[in-house]
Amino acid sequence: MDPLLSGKTALVTGASRGIGLAIVRALAGEGVTVAAVSRSASAELTALAGSGSVHPVTADLGTAEGAVTAVEQGAALLGGRLDILVNNVGGVRPRVGGFLSVTDEDWLGALTINFLSAVRVTRAALPLLLQQGGAIVTIGSVNAALPDPLVIDYSAAKAALANFSKALSKEVGPRGVRVNTISPGPVETDLWLGSGGMAETVGGARDASPEEIVKGAVSGTVSGRFTRPDEVADLVLLLAGGRAMNVTGTDVVIDGGLITTL
Repeated sequence: MDPLLSGKTALVTGASRGIGLAIVRALAGEGVTVAAVSRSASAELTALAGSGSVHPVTADLGTAEGAVTAVEQGAALLGGRLDILVNNVGGVRPRVGGFLSVTDEDWLGALTINFLSAVRVTRAALPLLLQQGGAIVTIGSVNAALPDPLVIDYSAAKAALANFSKALSKEVGPRGVRVNTISPGPVETDLWLGSGGMAETVGGARDASPEEIVKGAVSGTVSGRFTRPDEVADLVLLLAGGRAMNVTGTDVVIDGGLITTL
């Protein structure tokens, strides 16, 4: 257990599965009390809650009211104190019909869940973080710097998220709050590998098997594999804890070498 994290409090969004669930599990394992926000609690999250250090919070972060509710309920469960905020919630739908198939509703949905949700939760949580200093870690994507027409709206939203996080780091850094982002490439989650996920949807549109799509997704990496959710969670522990206190305004890429430029 990391003594620099033990006893801290955290709020994690998108906490019911995938990367979010791994982050909750990792933080709790280091002695952090976690308010785990999701639209609905999964069986895995409910099981973690049995430990006593994980407190599920149900909220719809697709709405402004949901973001405020998440922070208010989470803070109450954490005793009114917040040391760490992890903005993880997000979602993507491959636009197999091309740009002209992406409607205003699609754009607004992508921008809301991948960008505005983090802005709203951060705005609601920041006064608590400023009280004693804290850390914000936001999960972005390599698509912020690797635009892809297949996920054109998602890429744009993640680019906005990266810009927002960097700007915020400059404002609140002198006041004791560090702001960093993590940009994963393909990760072993249902978003990619589950029923209706990227591999299945893209494969159906291209008359290819999900396995072929998965193989193609990592063909340009050095490691030749997807990132595991627990590997992303380990980076959160580093950036949120006390071992990287002079790291702020930084984006950490974990993509197996997918991005080849400097």
